[in-house]
Amino acid sequence: MLAVVALSVAGATSGCTRLVDGTAQANGNKPGSEVTEDGWGIQIGFPDAPAQIEFFTEPQCPACAHLQHESGDAIAAAIGQGRLAVTYRPLTFLDRTGTEYSAHVANALFLAAGPGTTGMAFQAFVQDLWGHQEPEGSPGPTDDAIAAMASGSGVGSEQTDKIAAGAQAIDSEQLNEANAELLSETQYEVSTPAIYDLVGEEVVDISDPDWLAKLLATPRS
Repeated sequence: MLAVVALSVAGATSGCTRLVDGTAQANGNKPGSEVTEDGWGIQIGFPDAPAQIEFFTEPQCPACAHLQHESGDAIAAAIGQGRLAVTYRPLTFLDRTGTEYSAHVANALFLAAGPGTTGMAFQAFVQDLWGHQEPEGSPGPTDDAIAAMASGSGVGSEQTDKIAAGAQAIDSEQLNEANAELLSETQYEVSTPAIYDLVGEEVVDISDPDWLAKLLATPRS
């Protein structure tokens, strides 16, 4: 499931850049959410969905927020229809300003995944988090604010309680290193947002406004 990605995005989706020296569980008949086997991603959707992507994103990245605004609802619909599975791979390189904003949000994403959270609820949580994005270098949302967004998005109560309590789910530095390595093996930059088509084994051109429709329309073997 791991993929190497090199991506440069232009125009409205120009990304956030840094120079660099599992299977989802279904809740009944609904697409589920689960941390990937390598521990550094969250997969949402049915594991046998015909379209499968890895979505590299940074909580403070404005281009990531823009992409969620433009495509988030369509992503959620495709997940709910069983047509798409998404593996979110958060990075935290914009915490270089001294805050732990990105680490805090990324940790909450891993706390939110699990049997009590459907894929659509997780996607709604992602959209809410990026929809309330604060400027780079800000302290970021509190545990209570993130938990309220999780609850409002339909994240399971057990997961929401852990978010409110500030439970620790991941080592943010190791998370960033692991996911950045997937992006940087063929380039010197880590740039977000980046999407990789795991079935077609190619980078998705997210500067194309119809990228998701084209992805879903491509025949899958």
